Amino acid sequence: MGAARALAFRNPRARVRRGGIAWDLDLSEGIDLYLYLAGRFEWRLSRVLTRLVRPGDTVLDVGANIGAHTLPLARAAGPAGRVIAYEPTSFAFQKLLANIALNPDLASRIVPVQAMLTGARSEPVPPAVYSSWPLEAARDLHAEHRGRAMATDGARAITLDDHLRDLEVERVDLVKIDVDGFECSVLRGAKEALRRWRPVLVMEWAPYIHKASGHRLEECLSVVRDLGYSFHDAESGQALPTDLSLVGDRVGAGVSINVLGRA
Repeated sequence: MGAARALAFRNPRARVRRGGIAWDLDLSEGIDLYLYLAGRFEWRLSRVLTRLVRPGDTVLDVGANIGAHTLPLARAAGPAGRVIAYEPTSFAFQKLLANIALNPDLASRIVPVQAMLTGARSEPVPPAVYSSWPLEAARDLHAEHRGRAMATDGARAITLDDHLRDLEVERVDLVKIDVDGFECSVLRGAKEALRRWRPVLVMEWAPYIHKASGHRLEECLSVVRDLGYSFHDAESGQALPTDLSLVGDRVGAGVSINVLGRA
């Protein structure tokens, strides 16, 4: 990692192709550097996601950031598929747009949306949310996950159900959610979509973040649990407890896991 940091500081910008996808990367950022070095961001999770997608599927990437999963998902969905990518921060959204523009063969399959998915129309957009993971030591970084909150200038508040109606979406097959503590809001605003289509869910679970946000993970997931969803570790396939209050003890403080839910 020391050599990687040295590379980032010598030449922080890089335009590269990884796995047939073009990227404009800032190597002083953790997500970008991971993609530069490994070819995929969160390599094992990315492989799970793309294997779940079939040609023609409609996929929602909630918390798209720079498009690290958006673009591989768009390729997996094929010319008849569609990926709707939600990112609230102007910092990451502009990077998402730049990476989409570098891949005109995939751009027509992607709908980028600068929005904060909320549980109700009346919920305000927070002034900043985490979307930067810089390779530096600084006082403004989160004490545990080392992220930096970035401004949400330009983002609108919208529920997922409302937006899908506006787009006249006819079905949703897969929803990936990685929003660092705002999962409750996303799920509350997606009750109609979940009930109607029962898509596969792939989510990052970080009980310590939920606790800091003032809610419990099992309460957030009650809407999908009531629809008959069961959850597994997305990478190992290990079943998670039916009593979701036990998940926090299993995951541990300061740790997150990616889970897969099916109805």
